Formats: sequence, C-alpha cells, structure tokens
Amino acid sequence: MSGGATHPALATAARVLGAEADAIRALVPRLGESFIGAVELAARCRGKIAVTGLGKSGLICKKIAATLSSTGSPALFLHAGDALHGDCGLLAPNDLLLAVSKSGETGEVLKLLEVAKRLGLPVVAMAGDGNSTLARHADVFLDVGVAGEACLFDLAPTTSTAAALAMGDALALALMERKGFGREDFAGFHPSGTLGRKLLRVGDLMHRGGDIPRVEVNTPMPDVIYEMSRKGLGMTTVADAAGMPVGVISDGDLRRLLQAASDPLGRKAGEVMTRAPKTIGEGELATAALARMEELKITSLVVVDTAGRLQGVIHVHDLWRTEMF
Repeated sequence: MSGGATHPALATAARVLGAEADAIRALVPRLGESFIGAVELAARCRGKIAVTGLGKSGLICKKIAATLSSTGSPALFLHAGDALHGDCGLLAPNDLLLAVSKSGETGEVLKLLEVAKRLGLPVVAMAGDGNSTLARHADVFLDVGVAGEACLFDLAPTTSTAAALAMGDALALALMERKGFGREDFAGFHPSGTLGRKLLRVGDLMHRGGDIPRVEVNTPMPDVIYEMSRKGLGMTTVADAAGMPVGVISDGDLRRLLQAASDPLGRKAGEVMTRAPKTIGEGELATAALARMEELKITSLVVVDTAGRLQGVIHVHDLWRTEMF
C-alpha cells in the first residue's frame, strides 16, 4: 500500500483521534463540586445504579454500567425506551439514576426522570447542555458538552460519546477509590480474569482432607510407598500423633534410600523422612507459593494453619493448571 502519511484515511483517523482527545481533555477543567457531589451520591446509594440513555448514548451507558459493576458499585443498563413500557419496574427506592443524553432533551429520558423523582431517587445527569431540562432537574449535573462531532457533517456521535464514556470511567474509578474497593475485591469480581487468577490463595488450590498424602512416623516403608503412589503427588507428609507435620518423604528420598540402604523396605517413615518440612499458610497468595518452590527448588509445600497443624499440600502442578503465569 502506498501513500504513507498522506493517505486520506490516515489524515481522517488523525483528525478524529485528535478531536476526541481534545474533547476528553476539555472535561478536566470542568471537574469540581458537581463531580464530587456525584461521587458522594453514588457512594451513599444502598441499591443499584441504573444507567439510562437512548441510541448511541445508550450504548455508552451499557459500558458505564459494566464498569461500575466490576468496580464494586452494582449497576445495570436501563434502556430509556423499554423503561417506559414496563422496565422502570426495575427501579427500587434505594437506587440512583444516572441519565446520559447529549442534548439533555431526549423525551424518553425525561419521562424516566419523572419516574425517578416520583420514587424519590437521586438523579445524576451527564449532558452536553447545562441549561437543558435534564441538567436543570437533576440533583447533580456533569457537563460532557463538546464543541462539535468529529464527523465532517457534525452528525455522527463521536466526540460526544467519547466524552461521555470518559466521564463515566472517571466517575466509576473515583467511586471505586471512595469506597475503598481494592485489588482483592476486584479479583473477586473477576474470578476468571488475569488478576483473579494472580490473587488466588494457596487454600483455593491445595489438596486437603483425604487427598493429602499422609503417613505416621512409624509407618512401614511399603505403606509409605503405597500412600505416595495412591495420592500421586510424588511425596507424602509425615505427621506425629498430634497432627503436626514433622517431615516429608519425596521421590528423591526414596531413590536415595534404595541406593544407600541394605533393607530399604524394613525402614519406618521417621527414619527416611526429611525433617523440618517447608511450609506455607493457606492464606498466602498462590504466586508466593510458586516463588518459594522455585527458590527452594522443590515441587510441593506443606500447608499449615497458624498453629502449625497440617492442613494440606500444594504442588507446583496445581499452580501451572491455573494458567495464571
């Protein structure tokens, strides 16, 4: 393809991106008491945030609602048109209405505004005209007005939707910080996402209960080998009568035993085990378990509670299976 930077498509793309970037930057000086008021209203909401709009604004509302929900503020998209045909029943007394309209005069949005007022719901408006009906009757107005659309005919919503989306993101993230929503909370809302996997705990992945390879100090070696084979982790814990782990026996320990002992099967677990097993708490991050195994050049860790009692075993394969690295 020829033409390089002079190609008309590239010039159009640069113009559109520049116009949208300028529209978003222009929002910054408008931030002030109204934005703080919107954050505080949303923080006090004990129900859900209903985000409503129509047309292209409605599509932006869907994304704003999704961002709010994923950052600790339950939200839903309420189509302004469908709301007037039964869906306004989704609104409840403890909810908040976040209404988005470029003109601030969208008929369906204004009718839903009336419903919200009758229910006593606080209303936050995002519009491009501070003198519009929506802006004047909302509890808080956020100005997302733009000088014009990037479209040559000033028709296709482009800069206006970019500005509304950016303001929605700003509101959601400011609200997230206001509510103290942290990394671990975020992971709980995204259990299948990358962050959710990275914040998995040892207790989420370890072998517990009957799946723990476990023998006693006086267990004969044939039974030790059977336990190791049956549990399939290439090791077994050795516990005392009180349930405290006092050692481990690994496949490496077995190989060394077979090479060095004249009667390897006549030994007891306590004679063969590696004492002072390497342990970790079940509340530790799985990433920390992997780092410890790599540091010690071992493939498993014994999981203990705060009193040092045996709770489980975590194997390096358990971590690899999560595909979190």
